[in-house]
Amino acid sequence: MIQSMTGYGRGECSKEGISAVVELRSVNSRFFELGSRLPRSLSLRENEIKEIVRAKVVRGKISLAATLQSDTNGKLPLKVNVAAAKSYYKLLGQLRKSLKLKEKVSLDHVLRFSEVFEGGVDEEGVSAEWTVFVEALHLAVKELLTMRGNEGREISKDMIGRVEHIQERLENIGTISKQRIPEERTRLQERIAQLLGDKNVIDGQRLELEIALLADKLDVTEECVRFRSHNKFFLEALQNDDAAGRKLNFLIQEMNREANTIGSKSNDTEIAHHIVAIKEDLEKIREQLQNIE
Repeated sequence: MIQSMTGYGRGECSKEGISAVVELRSVNSRFFELGSRLPRSLSLRENEIKEIVRAKVVRGKISLAATLQSDTNGKLPLKVNVAAAKSYYKLLGQLRKSLKLKEKVSLDHVLRFSEVFEGGVDEEGVSAEWTVFVEALHLAVKELLTMRGNEGREISKDMIGRVEHIQERLENIGTISKQRIPEERTRLQERIAQLLGDKNVIDGQRLELEIALLADKLDVTEECVRFRSHNKFFLEALQNDDAAGRKLNFLIQEMNREANTIGSKSNDTEIAHHIVAIKEDLEKIREQLQNIE
């Protein structure tokens, strides 16, 4: 069953003092795009996150927002760079002597240099955060796909109804087209008789040839057959293909082509009305397809 490209999903996960919340929003796009707002601890794993989402989503512009909270039990993710602190203390002492200052070098002076403290990397903590985040991400993707699938089913129902409506109009066009050939034969004979006045002067063989050529121009059987074939493949793609957006767009283009050909060949008011209605349905289907994965 087809899926819409519009959807929303949210996933939450909490384990061992770590909690993660992931939100996904999806809108239309010709390709797969992912924009992320991630905590600093996950910023280097953006490509891995992208591949996790891409494995489930074929097309769409996806916005991902994530938050992480971790209970550190009073531990700060910092450590003191003792070597840097000693070096700064020594430099400040040398500067004090050079400038002949009476004030002694204090801890407060040393702490003004940012290099004295540096971030400590807790590999175990980072791994635990990643595990919790990935679980929340999978839950968000699952919810996103559920919403996209539900909307896809509603869109599919609408398009199936329109294709069935088009099928009915094609049947009417075929019936009208077959009726027109003998009517045009009679009309052409009467018109020629009026112009010449004497029926004996009319070349019967030439008249039959002209009527045959006219009938061939008026006959839209071939176009109707192709149109029905496109309709059949369209309905099959709606039911069977998981990501049929491009295929369906191609079939709609071909349907429009056949509709234009039928309209130009028929030269009939009633058929023209049917073609206008068919093209209206095709345009509405085309608009719906812009939101299909």
